[in-house]
Amino acid sequence: MLDQHPLTLAGIRPQADRSDAQAERRAGAPTRLCVVVPVFNEEEGVALLIQRLAAVLEGMRVDWSVLFVDDGSADGTLRALRELHRIDRRITAISFSRNFGKETAIAAGLRYADPNADVVVTMDADLQHPPETIPTLLQRWREGYSVVFAQRSDRDTDGPLRRLFSRTFYMLFATLGQTRLPQGIGDFLLFDRKVVAAMNRLGERTRFNKGLYAWVGFRSATVPFRVAERAAGTSKWSFRRLAKFAIDGIICFSSAPLKIWSYIGSAVSLVALSYAAYFIGETVLLGTDVPGFPSLFVSIMFFSGIQLISLGFMGEYLARVYEEVKGRPLFLVSEEIGLAAEAARPAEGRMEPTCVSSFAPMTTASPRA
Repeated sequence: MLDQHPLTLAGIRPQADRSDAQAERRAGAPTRLCVVVPVFNEEEGVALLIQRLAAVLEGMRVDWSVLFVDDGSADGTLRALRELHRIDRRITAISFSRNFGKETAIAAGLRYADPNADVVVTMDADLQHPPETIPTLLQRWREGYSVVFAQRSDRDTDGPLRRLFSRTFYMLFATLGQTRLPQGIGDFLLFDRKVVAAMNRLGERTRFNKGLYAWVGFRSATVPFRVAERAAGTSKWSFRRLAKFAIDGIICFSSAPLKIWSYIGSAVSLVALSYAAYFIGETVLLGTDVPGFPSLFVSIMFFSGIQLISLGFMGEYLARVYEEVKGRPLFLVSEEIGLAAEAARPAEGRMEPTCVSSFAPMTTASPRA
């Protein structure tokens, strides 16, 4: 009797743990998986990716499809995607009217992904994200996790400056950010369909997807992987783009910079008052003639610099507010390859339209009952 569960003694049968029940359900049924791949000038790499990706997916017990998001490529990427779709109808694509950026391309991929997919995997096209990691990601999902991050186990492929930049960013984000961001995660991860629905409800236009992955929450796990060398092409991430990306990340998820400048302003004011009190005392008590021009010049230059820097920070926040209130679509689609009409409609639950298709009218779908 002592070993029996208290609820059993009360005549109530304890229910199985929800995560255990989820894991059992996921393990018992065939899985529908959609891989989303943003591409920009990857004409040489997309065929290599499909060769390895198809070899991995065919060996898994899944019903799979691949969605490429062409981010306004200027080379023959779109032509290569058309040819891949002609060979295998499970390979589909959308093409932007111009380059909108990788963060937006991932957002578009989640909205245009197979609506019947149980899971969606996002990854890069350069094969630095090895397709052979996908079965492990799926296995963790079958164990009951809703988000499974592929986490870098090393940064050997990065130069010393980029490694320093990365460490500095994560340190600043951990200090200033409002969301915990695991180190070593990027855009190689697996989403459960409910997480995809949650991501599709986020309507902001200045996007920092790493932060959004963490912000939506849900039960998550990590899987380590080693980053490989690029299979073809060159990196599109310059130092300038990385710096802008880092600034966007901190500003999107923290108001701390504004608070810091309030503290700096208070400290500078205190120093200025102390400085003024010192000179007043020296003049009144000791009769010392204090030269005015040098101290005045230095003070004006110092305070002007402080004001310009603080205005710059405020301007960054205001610029992002301005982008949000303009209400422009998040992206424009010029061509769709192999997508059914119903798959091209905006995702359910979206609060406002954030994409425009070349043939589909911009509508807002009503949320599920």
